[in-house]
Amino acid sequence: MIKLTLKICLLTFFLPVTMAADRVTGLGFATRSPVLASEAMAATSQPLATQVALDVMRQGGNAIDAAIAANAMLGLVEPTGNGIGGDLFAIVWDAKSQKLYGLNGSGRSPQSLSLQWFLDNGYDKIPSHGPLPVSVPGTVDAWFMLHERFGQLPMKQVLQPTIDYAEKGFPVSQLIAYYWDRSVPRLSEFPGFSEQFTTDGRAPKEGEIWRNPNLANTLKAVASGGRDAFYTGDMARTMADYMQANGGFLSYEDLASHRGEWVEPVSTNYRGYDVWELPPNGQGIAALQILNIMEQHDLSQMSHVSAEYVHLFTEAKKVVFEDRAKYYADPAFNQIPVAELISKPYAKQRAALIDPNQAGRHYPAGNPALDHGDTIYLTTADSEGNMVSLIQSNYRGMGSGMAPPGLGFIFQDRGEMFSLQAGHFNVFAGGKRPFHTIIPAFITKDGQPWMSFGLMGGAMQPQGHAQIVINMIDFGMDVQAAGDAPRIHHTGSSEPTDEVMTDGGVLNLETGFPYSTIQALMKKGHKIQFAHGPYGGYQAIMRAENGVYWGASESRKDGHAAGY
Repeated sequence: MIKLTLKICLLTFFLPVTMAADRVTGLGFATRSPVLASEAMAATSQPLATQVALDVMRQGGNAIDAAIAANAMLGLVEPTGNGIGGDLFAIVWDAKSQKLYGLNGSGRSPQSLSLQWFLDNGYDKIPSHGPLPVSVPGTVDAWFMLHERFGQLPMKQVLQPTIDYAEKGFPVSQLIAYYWDRSVPRLSEFPGFSEQFTTDGRAPKEGEIWRNPNLANTLKAVASGGRDAFYTGDMARTMADYMQANGGFLSYEDLASHRGEWVEPVSTNYRGYDVWELPPNGQGIAALQILNIMEQHDLSQMSHVSAEYVHLFTEAKKVVFEDRAKYYADPAFNQIPVAELISKPYAKQRAALIDPNQAGRHYPAGNPALDHGDTIYLTTADSEGNMVSLIQSNYRGMGSGMAPPGLGFIFQDRGEMFSLQAGHFNVFAGGKRPFHTIIPAFITKDGQPWMSFGLMGGAMQPQGHAQIVINMIDFGMDVQAAGDAPRIHHTGSSEPTDEVMTDGGVLNLETGFPYSTIQALMKKGHKIQFAHGPYGGYQAIMRAENGVYWGASESRKDGHAAGY
């Protein structure tokens, strides 16, 4: 095992650290310069979606309209990661009120399904695909909540670009064609998928024109009939009838009763910057917990690719993820000690568990005092100063595989994230929101917006959020280099689904870490592995003091930042 690990390290890590230092600016890591604009900016994972967002703002829309339009477009051009069958979370900086607003647009499990049903039918975990992991899709409702509170253009105008592309078609990009092709063999067994998401049983190829007239019709109905067209009209009955006919439990009543929730973002101050996340049922506070532990060390005296830094970061992640596995769940069903979990004294207590010279094989979850009293990310900013941090997902790539007839989308499979262990915070219950991995983030400085950002990719997300913040604040990188720098991704921690870390997990390091770092980490007891991913998909917009927007996008995917 050690010999194999050494071979992997030699093959994949013996590369120059400053992998982009041949750029004329001499900046290490950066694959390209940040995008600068003074009026508006959009950063999404697909160039066509970025263009749609900018076009909407040119037509008089604001950042919120642009974010909805881009999200709708991404559901069409990137169905491998999101769509209206999934959930949505957002953080909005409203320039008028000078305040952040948080939106939890996640759906709930079917009311008629119970933990006992799973146990009686021999399940020890919820399946990853098919009808059983399907929960109510919250995206459409979230769009209208955002639009009603902050939008400027009529929803018909906001959704029209996606409707046009769905009818006329668009060329499928390289990365999406790759993921689509991987999904078809797994999902073709489920009714409605092959009919609506393949051509003669195969995925569309790179450069091939793809149309989705069913999705166009669905969006037309939503644009004219509002969110009720999706949740209480004929469309809702089609969804419910389809699920009932194919072994599912999602009902018309589940859809009709759905409502998203405005929530207060929570924050920690990291070296003078306030980093904001949304509270559970998402995992955003894990990033805040990691930062609180890392703040206790002078990282500016370390290198981003040094063994000392990588070790500290990995162990902090391990410690925090034990709390994540135990406490993060739907707050409507549990009293989540959020304030205690993200407090500085608690971080100091948890940091004491870390041995600077030895990788931990397992850590206990903490005991904060209870006070009884495969995803897309996008960000937009407009000339008024409004900024949106939005993330949306079907969960496992194209979701459950369950595609209701004639509607042009696939239901999410987020319910897979429930535990089936009685007494667990995240145990399955009817009408409950599952633990969520998707998290938007925001940073303010002295009460003013500084950066809207996100990094998608399952359990990588809070790890990625913390690394972006550290790269910028401690290591002095610009907004693009902070995302391009090689990333750390630890896997194997305890999970909210009952999986338990017993052997320290695996440390995945992206190409760009020197072999001397790999050797030092192995001596500390880390299991090192190179993986092609997921290292996350990053987008960001930073607002400078003079009002200029700095946009950055993911070089590992099809990301595109642009402005005017």
